[in-house]
Amino acid sequence: MDKQLALNYEREIDSPFTDSLTGLFNHGFFQISLKREVTRSQRYAVPFSLGLINIDSFSFYNNNHGALKGDRILKTIAGVINANIRESDLPARFSGDMFAIIFTKSDADSIFKTTERIRHSVEQLSDVTVSIGLASFPGDATNKEDLIHKARMTLNQAKIRGKNRVYFFETEKEIVDDSRSRILIVDDEPLNLKLLEALLVPLNYEMIKAINGEESLHILTKVEVDLILLDVMMPGMDGFEVCRRIKDNDATRMIPVILVTALDDMQSKIKGIESGADDFITKPPNKMELIARTKSLIKLKKLNNNLTSIENVLFSLANTIEAKDIYTQGHIERVSTRAVELGEKMGLSHRDLDSLRLGGILHDIGKIGVRGDILNKPGPLNTKERKIIRNHPDIGYNICLPLGKNLGNALKVVRHHHEKSDGSGYPDGLKGDEVPLVARIMAVADIYDALITDRPYRQAMKKEEALDILRQESLEGKIDGEVVGHLIEMVTK
Repeated sequence: MDKQLALNYEREIDSPFTDSLTGLFNHGFFQISLKREVTRSQRYAVPFSLGLINIDSFSFYNNNHGALKGDRILKTIAGVINANIRESDLPARFSGDMFAIIFTKSDADSIFKTTERIRHSVEQLSDVTVSIGLASFPGDATNKEDLIHKARMTLNQAKIRGKNRVYFFETEKEIVDDSRSRILIVDDEPLNLKLLEALLVPLNYEMIKAINGEESLHILTKVEVDLILLDVMMPGMDGFEVCRRIKDNDATRMIPVILVTALDDMQSKIKGIESGADDFITKPPNKMELIARTKSLIKLKKLNNNLTSIENVLFSLANTIEAKDIYTQGHIERVSTRAVELGEKMGLSHRDLDSLRLGGILHDIGKIGVRGDILNKPGPLNTKERKIIRNHPDIGYNICLPLGKNLGNALKVVRHHHEKSDGSGYPDGLKGDEVPLVARIMAVADIYDALITDRPYRQAMKKEEALDILRQESLEGKIDGEVVGHLIEMVTK
């Protein structure tokens, strides 16, 4: 930290340059420091990186546990950040539940282990998790505002893809020749790496090697691969844990994983299946068996690639639409999270919970067909404008329809989240149980979030006012009273 800069700041505004709760630098000092770092980078051609760290579902945590515990969590995370960065790095409280770190003289590659340690430590030491977005200057941005914007975009991707993860800005993905299939081999023994590589030479695949679990996860943020051959017994993070993280991440879950192991007991195989492994090969591997299984799984991966690409485009569209509507920042994450929590409370299956998660992300995607001046209109909509807005579930449904088999009931969420139980909703005027349960849950989560956040035509309501409106709507038979009851229990306990 530049001590003279800090003194000048304190003298100029007659106030401390640190946040009173966390002890980290405050937002104003962070902005001045970031501007200074950009100027320094431009003058001396030294790269640096920005990390934005956001607490996952922190508003829910505060509602459930109270502001005192929420403040303790903020202090704990600040301590974790300070314990894992260099003295030259600058940590700040960017906003209420978001932290920022300026990593001096570093690009995103070099800070991966640091940010992954922060993420893991928070998970171990507290009741919450964090998502982290990273962007570098000048590689990803042209100025200070652009760098913050890119880091925010990347943080949003981490949130949408399941939270509790570190994401790099997308353009950092390595551009490689897509004509050859690519295999990532992970093993802490160099001789095993060479053996597997030699056995697969006849297939003319591109081989990428990693010597531990952390390195393999880092590589997957940078390079697209078609298959992973993963050793189980490794120091630190073992193969089961690496596989679980790969399969829990929407960006990598479609990559086939073969566990290569000397363990052949039933318990180890069950643990591998539970971690999401697609296949097993026993050490030392048989050449013909290895080649046959590799070819089969890579063929399957190629078939899935087109569907995965379409899904990623849909998620990017959802982010774009949220940015278009200045009053709904964070809306899709909040609604998706709350809907899933409601579904869990009501005992829904894992498949339906996944439908609520995906449906929450995609439910407003049809607003891509709505002009920004209508979305952000400060007064009541006229008849023509209301008709345009009411088209968005149908538009969203048709956008998502090509992925119908993959989205499952999430497609019903997209189309029917504005239906009413009395038949007064849209686009199909469904009544009662004709409205799918996942859509009824999403409707309640969506309405509640709209009521308690600022909108162009009114200020946010207090929680009690919003709940009164939901109670009245349920009494009038417009929304599901059982879902409303569960929501009231969630937000008032």
